[in-house]
Amino acid sequence: MRKVCVITGGSRGIGRVTALEFAKNGFDVVITYNQNKDKAENTQKEIGEIGARCLAIKCDISNEDDVKNLFVTVTKNFKTVDVLVNNAAIAIDTLFCEKTKENFKKILDVNLVGTFLVSKTFGEFMMEQKSGKIINIASTNGINTYYPMCLDYDASKAGLISLTHNLAMQFAPFVNVNCVAPGFIATESETKDMNEEFIKSEEEKIFKKRAGTEQDVANLVLFLASDKADFINSEVIRIDGGMYGN
Repeated sequence: MRKVCVITGGSRGIGRVTALEFAKNGFDVVITYNQNKDKAENTQKEIGEIGARCLAIKCDISNEDDVKNLFVTVTKNFKTVDVLVNNAAIAIDTLFCEKTKENFKKILDVNLVGTFLVSKTFGEFMMEQKSGKIINIASTNGINTYYPMCLDYDASKAGLISLTHNLAMQFAPFVNVNCVAPGFIATESETKDMNEEFIKSEEEKIFKKRAGTEQDVANLVLFLASDKADFINSEVIRIDGGMYGN
């Protein structure tokens, strides 16, 4: 029987490439989206062409009813959930003086509270089946301070790192909970407003002298979901190519 992986925010970027990687390695895949229906359907089609089953489910992870519906739909279609990848996140980059309480709360609601809701729901199910892997996608922004314009996003990712350690304790000994902290990953959404000069300056801060790719992150997530990573738990693994000054 094929294993099942649920990936929030799986329609594009890191989530999409991770979903494809799991499909190529014997998993059926569930991806969630909130606004990018067309991209989710395209990803679903790509996964189907690989030969895996795929569900694309609209879900605002900060909405408890949506999360309940997600869980019911997944468990109705599949008998098991082996891996949960908490990838869905938003960012609202504005100058410090322009930041608002409403936007700050919105980021926390999705990136942190939403991840808690999904993890609680699926983690309790994994505890009942006495097996599972949860992998949270955080950021090196949650470890170091880079730009104050990202402080709300950074706070959410720092909270996600703390959440990882607590969930690992809560779901022990049956569910491994780990966190991946990507550095500068050249996704379309990450680089769309960056000029070439800025990108080069960021790459100069990296030992590898290049930005990371979605595939780099997907490879690490797949490893953490594998049996080879069974004794890795409650860890935060940076994937940033090595960074000067960190």
